[in-house]
Order: sequence, then C-alpha cells, then structure tokens
Amino acid sequence: MWKQQDRDALIVLLTSTVLLLVFFYWGRPGFYFSSGLSGYVSDFASGSLEDFPGVGAYLWWGFTSMVLRFGVPLAIVIWVLRKSPGDFGFRIRGTAKHLPMYGAMYLVMLPVLIWVSGFESFLNYYPFYSRAVEGGAGFWLYEMGYGLQFAGVEAFFRGFMTFGLLPRFGALSVVMMTVPYTMIHFSKPMPEATAAIVAGLVLGTMAVKSRSFVPGILLHVSVAITMDLLVLSRLGVIGNIF
Repeated sequence: MWKQQDRDALIVLLTSTVLLLVFFYWGRPGFYFSSGLSGYVSDFASGSLEDFPGVGAYLWWGFTSMVLRFGVPLAIVIWVLRKSPGDFGFRIRGTAKHLPMYGAMYLVMLPVLIWVSGFESFLNYYPFYSRAVEGGAGFWLYEMGYGLQFAGVEAFFRGFMTFGLLPRFGALSVVMMTVPYTMIHFSKPMPEATAAIVAGLVLGTMAVKSRSFVPGILLHVSVAITMDLLVLSRLGVIGNIF
C-alpha cells in the first residue's frame, strides 16, 4: 500500500519531468524567435523593444521560468499536495542568519570565476545576449530576464524537487535533484557543466539547512552577473555598462 510520502514523491517526480520537458521546448530563448513571438511582443510593447533587438528572448526566458519553475510548482504544493509553501522552501523569514554562509560561498567562488572568465570557451559564451557589449538599458533588461530565470531555477530544483523528495528519500533528495540540474547545463562549457554537479549538491544542502531556496537566488544571480561583468571586462567593454 502506498504511503503519503510515496504518493507525494511520485507527484513531485512526474510534475518535475513534465515541467522540464515543457520548459526545454517552449520556455527557452530559441522558442521566442522560432515561434514568431518576437513580432507579437514588439507590437504589444508598441515597439519599445526595437531599440534592443533580441533582448525580448531573455525576458521571455525569465517570464517562462517564473511561471513553469516557480508558479506551477507553488500551485502544485498548495492545491495538489495541500502542503504549506514554507515546507518546500518558499520562505524568507528566518533566512537572514544563513546569509553569511551564502556570502562565504560567493567569496570562495570569486577567484574561480576570475580564473575561468579568461577561458576562450567562456569568453565566447557569456553574456548570452550578443548586444550586451553595447551596455545601456539593453544590458540591464537582459540581466533582469537572466535573474528571473535563476529565481525559477532555485525555486524548482532547490525548492520543489529537493523539499518535495526530502520526506521520502532524506539526504538523497539533494543527489536526485542534482541529476537533472546538471543535465540542463550540458549545452554550456564543459568546466561549468562539471561544476554544476558540485553546485547542485552544495546549494541543495544549503537550502535544506536554511529551509529556504531564497538565499540561493541571491547567490546564483550574483555569480551570474559577476561572470558577465568579468567577461565584458576582459573584452575591454566594461565601461559601456555603467
């Protein structure tokens, strides 16, 4: 006979699988262009994005990440699993005392970011938005979409998956979450995809310890923006940003 923990874990795993599939095909920047959404968005925005060609794809990326990785899992928690969002890491209260731990992690990663930002594979890959080197509002619009995307990543992997599987699998929930988390990095430079294994395990463990994925958003966004700025600095165009 199925126990409640088994049922909940099954719902989390099946929902996660479907959401990963939907996001891969319809949530990423490539779909924004191939589907013709760019034209509809430009019309809706009265042409306000025309000054920043392509940036809409990253705003779409951030929007779909928040819907599919944050909003839908939250709805599943509340109306299907009938659990408190706080039990799945959707909490801010009580997390301040854990911020030094996340700050220390950023400082540990900073020398690594400085080092790998000089690799040709990273110089050719970041920032994703090809016109980021021009700076201005276009760069910050891109970073906004990029940041929202990470909010969805943390809510989904370190929140919904980790805490959803925790009652049934214990510490193994962090390892289980790390598998698909690593796989979404397969299109990135190999060193980063490899580092995703460590990042998944560390961020998952830290989320369980703090009972929240929210500090992870701050860390992930900080690391991502730092990488973009380091690459732009090495390209000699950092002055365009500020």
